[in-house]
Amino acid sequence: MAAPEHTSDGHFVVVNGRRWRATDPEIPPDPAARLRSLLMAARRDVGAALRADDAEAERDARARVQLAKVALGERGTPWWEQTASERRQRWQDGLDALEGRDAGKTGP
Repeated sequence: MAAPEHTSDGHFVVVNGRRWRATDPEIPPDPAARLRSLLMAARRDVGAALRADDAEAERDARARVQLAKVALGERGTPWWEQTASERRQRWQDGLDALEGRDAGKTGP
């Protein structure tokens, strides 16, 4: 599979003709990797909750997906409209919230 194309301004990736907001390129590699890992875990948990017909677990998992996407800059205020300190605060707050949630998590 080919890497997705970016728009000329770098704000979006284009996949199968559809634009998606790009991840904030200023997030350092380690926090970005941790956020992506937490995002994928939350997405897996959405699927598990749907298969288990567990509405509460689904709501929790979808909330974690939202937190991760906002922290990565893919949702919420566009990262290119934020100052460097706002961008850092956004991803750090998201990481803190997600790692705190996962620390207390006992199952899907």
